[in-house]
Amino acid sequence: MRVSVAEMSALDTLSDLWVELANGQRAFGSHLFAGANRTPIRVSLARHITFDGVLVAHDESDDIVGFVMFEVESGTYEQDVTRGTVSNLFVVPERRGEGVGSRLLSAAEERLRDAGAEVVGLDVMAANESARRFYRRHGYRPHRIELEKSIQNDTHSKEDR
Repeated sequence: MRVSVAEMSALDTLSDLWVELANGQRAFGSHLFAGANRTPIRVSLARHITFDGVLVAHDESDDIVGFVMFEVESGTYEQDVTRGTVSNLFVVPERRGEGVGSRLLSAAEERLRDAGAEVVGLDVMAANESARRFYRRHGYRPHRIELEKSIQNDTHSKEDR
């Protein structure tokens, strides 16, 4: 397996893999629609590729078997650390458990460190215990916790609005 910087020629493949990732996250409570977000993620991937913020894992046949998107966080708030973020990490299901995700995550962390990041943050679905275990094995610990509740009741549904 080889990890390299993504090239623009991989944009459609990466977009397809992101749709697969988003579809899989629906089982853990994600609100993102997969196929309906193909165009926005394609734009985001293109931006990340332009700035070397996407790494891909290739198998022995040079097929892409995983990817990671990352960037140094920039915003309007001053912070006491420079923070990198990993926004997507995906390995095709048949290659999970082979170290592909670990290699991608490690390579993204190294690039973020080289870009000046002092900490790395990421989001994971609370119900996705296998992903949470993976990140714990790599030293990630809760930093912020997002809470959510439904404000729907039996008399008001989305269809009624």
